[in-house]
Amino acid sequence: MTTFDDMLEEVGTFGRCQKRIFAMLCLVSLPFSGALINVVFQGFTPEHWCRIPAVTEMRQACGWSLADTHRLTVPLVNSSGELLHSTCEQYDLDWNATGLTCDTQKVNLNGSGLTPCKDAWQYNYEGRQSIVTEFDLVCADAWVVDMYQATLNMGFLVGGITTGYLADRYGRKMVFLISNVFNGIAGILVAVSPNYICLLVFRTISGFGVKGGWIVTYVLLTEIVGTDYRRTVGILYQMGFSVGNLLLPLLAYYISDWRWLNVAITAPYFLFLSYYWFVPESPRWLFFQKRSAEAVKITEAMAKENKKKLSAKIETLTDDDADSPTASFKDLIRTPNMRKHTLILMFCWFTSAVVYQGLIMRVGIVADGNVYIDFLISGLVEFPAAFLIIFTIERIGRRLPFATANIVAGASCIITAFIPDSILWLKTAVACIGRLGITMAFEMVVFVNIELYPTSVRNLGVSVCSTMCDVGGIVSPFMLYRLSAVWLELPLIIFGTVALIAGGLVLFLPETRGLPLPETIDDIEFPGRKEDVLKNQRLKNLLQSDRSNDGKESTGV
Repeated sequence: MTTFDDMLEEVGTFGRCQKRIFAMLCLVSLPFSGALINVVFQGFTPEHWCRIPAVTEMRQACGWSLADTHRLTVPLVNSSGELLHSTCEQYDLDWNATGLTCDTQKVNLNGSGLTPCKDAWQYNYEGRQSIVTEFDLVCADAWVVDMYQATLNMGFLVGGITTGYLADRYGRKMVFLISNVFNGIAGILVAVSPNYICLLVFRTISGFGVKGGWIVTYVLLTEIVGTDYRRTVGILYQMGFSVGNLLLPLLAYYISDWRWLNVAITAPYFLFLSYYWFVPESPRWLFFQKRSAEAVKITEAMAKENKKKLSAKIETLTDDDADSPTASFKDLIRTPNMRKHTLILMFCWFTSAVVYQGLIMRVGIVADGNVYIDFLISGLVEFPAAFLIIFTIERIGRRLPFATANIVAGASCIITAFIPDSILWLKTAVACIGRLGITMAFEMVVFVNIELYPTSVRNLGVSVCSTMCDVGGIVSPFMLYRLSAVWLELPLIIFGTVALIAGGLVLFLPETRGLPLPETIDDIEFPGRKEDVLKNQRLKNLLQSDRSNDGKESTGV
């Protein structure tokens, strides 16, 4: 019997057809970046203070400076032994009874008590509109901004599992197209949300489609290329996300209104609907579904585009997994090695999401003067990650680079927390090293996860473990924004600690470099058994080859 991987050798493992599809589908990663981390710009919290209508009217009538207005509306409060302008309190005065005149010095504020802002807030945002400035999400309501990111990850959590199931049942291409319709509509609804409750609902729906569509694209790409190209294609596909990180600050700089920025991020999903005519269904999936006629037609079209010709082997094509038993969650934890792999990988997924998203969102609260440039610079450091992975995984292996990436990320976070702000260049450099490390870890956890599960439960294992990525995404904004209010560097200590733990745990995973993908749970539990079988098979083939050569020599051939 012939398998689809055998047919790919005839079709071309990474020919012109696969390169064209790869180039088109890599574009799907660009808006995914915008959907995931646009909270840095859409949830931007500018300098703010209590807005007092009477003072605002007098400022306009008298032409007061910002300093005059601050004197009347922004009291100084003691914060950790330092006097700072309050962002959430105002003087407890009846401004209509103070006899306020254009001479601000006549208003005596000494001895006046303080009270929380009563009306609204004034923002110093120079024309930038964010969800914070529009819905007054500051002070007591500041935690609500965290929900903007958390609800997206809630949608990721449900959407990733649901879309994966639908893609296995109804096809990769159909679910990809439906997810793009879903993403486009949900993105527009986010942009026209009349209130914050609607915004969170539509944001959750958007997350449901965005994550699922991205995963389906990843699966489709890896199913149409040869085994030798799957890891490289997967890593480069994820690099599209890093390219999106560079485009996002440029978009946000020129589109200052958060609603129009969301429209710009959403627009590509409507463009991707045109892929209906250019991207085929996965022939591998079609063969698995016993839809051989459609699969053969697509495979022949791929071969034609690659300038290849198929042999008669395609008539005997079968799928190795067609008769495999139904995967069960119990299979992931029933045996010792499977249980160890599952628990460690779940923690690694969680760590990658918490630290990666946390470091990205942190740029928005520590950017010194220009959040766009700071975000752009931090995004540039992600690009070496992919090249370091490609360079090391086949030379050194998976385990050591994976563990090192987490350990470097963790150590960098902790060191950054204790570098004084006066040495800003060093603080920035070490933080960038941490961003590079966690990017490597995030990109490696995907294919390490694939290599550590047998064929019978591989899809289920990746789906279950990656749900912790979404849990990490839900936790990350609360951890960052709430803990930074206590101490700005406290989140870095937490990020560093979990990354160091993850790096240590990775060392307990087996090395998979040079090994074939496991097919059964027994291959995981008794790895030496399969290695012995392979060695015996190689020895047997070698002996047969020697006998054949001896026979040729004895006959004078």
